[in-house]
Amino acid sequence: MPGIIGRKIGMTSIYSAEGKAMPCTVIEAGPCVVTQVKTQDRDGYEAVQLGFGDRKEKNTPNSMKGHFKKAKTDPKSKLVEFKGFEDKNLGDIINVDIFTEGEFVSVVGTSKGKGFQGVVKRHGFAGVGQATHGQHNRLRAPGSIGAASYPARVFKGMRMAGQMGNERVTMENLQVLKVLADKNLIVVKGSVPGHKGSTVIIESNEN
Repeated sequence: MPGIIGRKIGMTSIYSAEGKAMPCTVIEAGPCVVTQVKTQDRDGYEAVQLGFGDRKEKNTPNSMKGHFKKAKTDPKSKLVEFKGFEDKNLGDIINVDIFTEGEFVSVVGTSKGKGFQGVVKRHGFAGVGQATHGQHNRLRAPGSIGAASYPARVFKGMRMAGQMGNERVTMENLQVLKVLADKNLIVVKGSVPGHKGSTVIIESNEN
């Protein structure tokens, strides 16, 4: 499906026609450069590779410098493949105007990393339930994680403490509220994964 690469600016709210405040996220989407066109004959599938964000020349490998030179563009920091584009050539510019107000999109990003967290924060456990009857510092404990001599192990998938966040998350069916093509901005309803300034991928749900 066609899409574009962007950068999360932050959240705000706008009012609907009925006067209801709607939370929304502002994303700087594009402009993206077509850095590679993949075809069925050469690559086995059809897709378009887009590049977004500037990258320093000294931090770009020589092989990638040649890759960007073919597209006659400066080195880019983020490369993503999209399907659904037609009649796009190397070096073409993709802007946010590929989206229209009112349509629904999916936004892919990396959630905020929250470090090592316990079961109460990570999985919503309630702890042991009370602080009396011999319970000492057990309010946020995970409780039992298995039996004894049988099965003598912890089953895979057991919800326990561990790394939370910093995962690839897809938010589906977010409505496009505004498209500001002159400023390369798109406003979608609801929240988008990631911190301010993080890179996100916006894909159309039309196809």
